[in-house]
Amino acid sequence: MAEKHIVVQGALCKCQFGQAPDKLKVLTHQKEYANDKNASKKLIVTTKEIGAATFEKNTFGNCTKMGTPPPPCKIMVTEWQGFYDKVQLSNSGFIILENSKAVCAVAGTPCIEIIDHGQRAEAGKQSFENADQDVQQQINPLVSPEEMYRKQPLNKGLEFGNQ
Repeated sequence: MAEKHIVVQGALCKCQFGQAPDKLKVLTHQKEYANDKNASKKLIVTTKEIGAATFEKNTFGNCTKMGTPPPPCKIMVTEWQGFYDKVQLSNSGFIILENSKAVCAVAGTPCIEIIDHGQRAEAGKQSFENADQDVQQQINPLVSPEEMYRKQPLNKGLEFGNQ
């Protein structure tokens, strides 16, 4: 089985009965983050994100499941399916994965799927240190990797008391 991403706040979801995607919001905790070095934006989505206010706009457009002409969608998540059940977070919820689906009260089926998990790659110091120096030299021939890896002396400036 291929590795699945953890879903974070801002993940894009769509309903099979709607026309427009919407972004997930995390309202049940402010503690556990993923893919966010500053731990300020990417809260982990859990199975506790249920109810009416789990999305930014709280609509997927018009709901074709409710008849013709289709009335506006009002998202009401009743449960999540296909979550990672081996880890429980501080809000007693389980981690939602990119292949998880949500059940809507109107459809009664798992019709809401995740189309973008919300994580983004962020290069950091460790990424640079783990990079292959030969590849770096080929990509950017004007920069010497050896020079970039060398520790630079600290410049403390002048100290006025020792003149």
